[in-house]
Amino acid sequence: MLDRQIVHAMRIDGRAGYREIGTVLGVSDQTVARRYRRLRAEAGVRVVGLPNPIRLGHESWMLRLHTAPDMAATLADSLARRSDTAWVSLFSGGTEISTLVRVAAHADRESLLLHKLPRTPRLVSVSAHCLIHHYVGGAVGPDRRDDALTGEQKAALAPEESPDHTPVRLTDGDTALLEVLARDGRAGYAELAAATGWPESTVRRRMRELRRSGAVYYDVEVRPQTFGFLAPVLLWVTVAPARLAAVGAALAGHDEVVFAAATTGATNLVATVICHDMAEFYRYLTERISGLEGVDRVESTPLLRHVKQLGSVRS
Repeated sequence: MLDRQIVHAMRIDGRAGYREIGTVLGVSDQTVARRYRRLRAEAGVRVVGLPNPIRLGHESWMLRLHTAPDMAATLADSLARRSDTAWVSLFSGGTEISTLVRVAAHADRESLLLHKLPRTPRLVSVSAHCLIHHYVGGAVGPDRRDDALTGEQKAALAPEESPDHTPVRLTDGDTALLEVLARDGRAGYAELAAATGWPESTVRRRMRELRRSGAVYYDVEVRPQTFGFLAPVLLWVTVAPARLAAVGAALAGHDEVVFAAATTGATNLVATVICHDMAEFYRYLTERISGLEGVDRVESTPLLRHVKQLGSVRS
């Protein structure tokens, strides 16, 4: 339970100090530090700081790529090393790749989304789906599996934010800052100062500004198996347009759903579902999502492997 509380606390504030977290959880800062180091070493837990595409006015596109079986892993690795991919995963029989690409709204979409894909005759098909509304997960906040802390504990850890509608612009220094945070959201100020060329006082001030404005948020990368969830599945759902908002809101309230968004394309809603096993996923599919009014069709693709889950690729 303590491990889940620590992960939940760092999703609320990825840069909260060990002493601050320990005070909220009723344990020592040494205990928090020791458990976090063990989670990093044994369970792949990592805090990352990420730009908020909603606040920055960037577009998010999900690409579905089908390849020949002998090409999928190579293509996925190549995509994962691109700075504009937020995550890259292999699905189904090892011939399908899904990736989330973030681009500035004014950018040349065709060039970024299609022409810059690695050239290979074994790339069978590509479909692009723009995310037009986020319901849960990522920049819009924790999913319902983050239930390890009480409301009082969450309030004690929540950082102060004061987002408004003023456009946020990132500088060259911010780019360097975010490159470090994508590797380690808890990187020290000395490391961040070295990357940006700023004094530590400037780094601290800019970090506060970016967080308060909502331009940067923190998330925690963790393998689902760590907490016993062995059946992650991506759902592509077709919903009657008049019911899309209602179905999206319903999915955001499901414990099994860790990400959901409305998209363009033949399927107009995408969701990531995590269950303990495929038997539980079957029950979710037949008893919960199938009963939602407006759901016309559901395509499910089991996750084989995250090539890039959050932040930058691990070295």
